[in-house]
Amino acid sequence: MKDLKLVFSTLFLFIITFVNAQIKNPVKFKFDVNPVGKEEYEAVLTATIEDSWHIYSKDLPPDSGIPTEFKIASKQGIQLLGKVQEVGKKHDEFSEAFGAQIIYYSNKVTFKQKFKPKDTSKPLTVTAEIMYQTCNDRVCLAPNTLEFEKQIAATASPDASQLTNAPSLKSDSNSVAAPESQTEVAVVSPVNQQKQEGLKINSLDFKNPLTNCGTAQQKPNDDNWLVLGLGFLGGLIALLTPCVFPMIPLTVSFFTKGNKNKAKGKRDAFIYGFFILLIFVLLSIPFHIIDGISGNIFNQISTNIWLNLFFFAIFLFFALSFFGYYEITLPSSIANKSSKAEEAGGLIGIFFMALTLVIVSFSCTGPILGSLLGGVVAGATNVPTLLTFALAGFGLAWALVFGLLALFPQALQSLPKSGGWMNTVKVVLGFIELALALKFLSKADLVSKTFLLKRELFIVLWIIIAIGLVLYLFGKIRFPHDDKKPKISLTRRILGVFGIVFIGYLIQGLIPSEKPKLQMLSGILPPLNVSYFHKESDGILGLKPYHNYFEAIEVAKKENKPVLIDFTGYGCENCRKMEEFVWSQDDILPMIQNDVILASVYVDDKEELPENEQIKIDMGEGQMKKIKTIGDKWSLFQQVNFNNNSQPHYVLVTPDQKVINAPVSGYMPKEDFKKFLKCGIDYFKNNN
Repeated sequence: MKDLKLVFSTLFLFIITFVNAQIKNPVKFKFDVNPVGKEEYEAVLTATIEDSWHIYSKDLPPDSGIPTEFKIASKQGIQLLGKVQEVGKKHDEFSEAFGAQIIYYSNKVTFKQKFKPKDTSKPLTVTAEIMYQTCNDRVCLAPNTLEFEKQIAATASPDASQLTNAPSLKSDSNSVAAPESQTEVAVVSPVNQQKQEGLKINSLDFKNPLTNCGTAQQKPNDDNWLVLGLGFLGGLIALLTPCVFPMIPLTVSFFTKGNKNKAKGKRDAFIYGFFILLIFVLLSIPFHIIDGISGNIFNQISTNIWLNLFFFAIFLFFALSFFGYYEITLPSSIANKSSKAEEAGGLIGIFFMALTLVIVSFSCTGPILGSLLGGVVAGATNVPTLLTFALAGFGLAWALVFGLLALFPQALQSLPKSGGWMNTVKVVLGFIELALALKFLSKADLVSKTFLLKRELFIVLWIIIAIGLVLYLFGKIRFPHDDKKPKISLTRRILGVFGIVFIGYLIQGLIPSEKPKLQMLSGILPPLNVSYFHKESDGILGLKPYHNYFEAIEVAKKENKPVLIDFTGYGCENCRKMEEFVWSQDDILPMIQNDVILASVYVDDKEELPENEQIKIDMGEGQMKKIKTIGDKWSLFQQVNFNNNSQPHYVLVTPDQKVINAPVSGYMPKEDFKKFLKCGIDYFKNNN
């Protein structure tokens, strides 16, 4: 409960203080290593903090913020002497948000750690790592981790001249000394620097391709309006739930009848609807802030194994709630505070009435919103904008219903009476939540490369869920809040028939076939090669792509073919749709099979690179980016060469690594992809 309060307190803080989402870096670091005695040193990391910002101490109570962690280490071996010391302008205050006494530093703080080399006869490289969070009185930035390095020359009697930031430094051939004017920038060894440069291929100039053909097929960005429509539909469905529907006539009547001035009552009702819309839009603001801090964070979220398992568990939790086994509610103190604020009257009172409606209806709207937002995060690249459109659509549905009924209050009489049908809506949504939960379980399975949830098993589980839904609609099974003798309406019977048809549609997906089936569910089902009838190594559609771009280039040189770079991901829904809808077509598949070397590189591959290939990239201002996994490597490769981090992303290049025609991104109609592919292949054949 305490964690839940913390989440919503932080969310509310973000909402009411948002100005503009942009990348901020209010803390600068300087790292030094100083001799303090015979064979003893002190690692010193000084943080200079901009006005109004602060970072937390290493000593914080549990569940009260993110404490700073400062660590030093060396592969050559060191012995730590004592604990990390903090020196700076210290603030010790009680935080209402955290409900605890917290310690933080402003302006400047220094972290110190004494140590002793285990062998002073050899050069020593000292690595410092700090993990910290920066906040001001309005927002907190995402936690950040930075690394720094310093070298100490081999000697048994240290003095200041033995450190890399000293003028008379003596270093071995494998180290680089940072100039005095650049002590804030972490050191990168020559070997790692070469690897960094190896990821950037200067000849891959996507802005100036060899030919301009095939550049008109880019897909228009109409996802925003689609998501707005889905959000609007979700809002209408939420209105039919027992948490919300009974409140419609009560609320509208309050504005139209409770006010002697009917014109003012209707005006206030419209303002009430506007505030409902505003509240839902404001809920998306924290996601813009997060995106401004880390542009790749939503891709990391959507492809993280543990987060997908968490989403799977959350959707199961939502489903059981809709089935009626328990209710999801926010802490009563939040609703009580907003209810009391209604007494303020005027616009403020109306705003808090709208806020109260959103809060008290959370037990029904929470799972619907969670499903909507989870789907957006899992399958999109411009996540914050799409979340805003989704929430705006949801709030717009509510605002229109309340506004129109306030304008035409006589329509209240035509609304259906509250009753058991509302519980039917909730239970049906529960079955939908149960089916969608498998999508996240499948994504975790794919990213982890366990491949346990095969395509056929996924379909069987959906068939079982659909059978359960049909039995419920025909009254064969009941849930806790259902009537003992439910009346099976015509609507339930029609939905039951549609359920039976859908079961028949799913069954055909269990029959082995060379052609993809169930294309309506592409992007939800596991890929075609994650099947009991195929091996994962067989590749999609029998294609056996290379998963290393540089290997594909070597093969292309031998076979004199262009390389089709396919930036893809295990958790990429649009990638699966392209493979099943477009690649599988008779006039597309032969070109991929015969005319190009396919390089499918997975940007969400969590397999760790060999230790000698794990590198750290100097991002400037002392920040080092770790390239630890295969996915990290290809994600960075895509960004530095094509200024793009979306999937799918397709690029045709020659064996000597020149971009043939303009790259394309996202799901697109078959004819557009065919135009892109044929254009590049024909150009290559005519010029080689």
